[in-house]
Amino acid sequence: MSIKSDNRHLYLQVIDRLKQDIEEGVYKEREKLPSEFDLAKHLGVSRATLREALRILEEENVIIRRHGVGTFVNAKPLFTSGIEQLNSVTNMIKQAGMKPGTIFLSSSTQGAAEEDVRRFSCSPDDEIVLIERVRTANGEPVVYCIDKVPQHIFPEKLSHGEESILNILEEEANRKITYAVAQIEPIGYHEKISPILECEPETALLVLKQMHFDEMDEPILYSVNYFKADKFSFRVLRKRI
Repeated sequence: MSIKSDNRHLYLQVIDRLKQDIEEGVYKEREKLPSEFDLAKHLGVSRATLREALRILEEENVIIRRHGVGTFVNAKPLFTSGIEQLNSVTNMIKQAGMKPGTIFLSSSTQGAAEEDVRRFSCSPDDEIVLIERVRTANGEPVVYCIDKVPQHIFPEKLSHGEESILNILEEEANRKITYAVAQIEPIGYHEKISPILECEPETALLVLKQMHFDEMDEPILYSVNYFKADKFSFRVLRKRI
């Protein structure tokens, strides 16, 4: 059945129709869509219109295109959070009804690099604690975490029983994080991190870089988290001013 014309561009109608079909189970998660020829014919639009709709759906992570194989419906994200909410990975996993876990990869102390001096307003002689971990949900790796904290702030002994760095800083270092400045960007396959997160070659990553500040506006934690884009979805509340 062809889509019905209205005052909007045809590709917008195609986007809505395909989203509706996916929501209603006409096309299921990870299922391959019909060929462009068959789908365009089914919807009653040109292949150029269909391609534009598919391009936008791919950008929105609704579908994934595998070169030489076809177009597939992406799985719905398991974890959703407002980017304006300072929510730990641990809480995001718990809120999805899953069990959080941590695989500690390394913990080391190193001299402050030039970017550390700039971020933390510290001296080049200061030491920085660097922690690399993989966060899991029901045993499945979903986030690769890199955290940096000035050594004079971080507790002498890292508690492996506590999975949230935010909680460690609050409970063991008596430093409560109240806000963060964040930057998020999508990237493609990462030679080191994608295999650790057991990503398919086509699975993108969402990189969330955050500088966290305490109640005294002091920068105390810099984190870089690599999220599996097919598992996590971040939204932003924007208000007109």
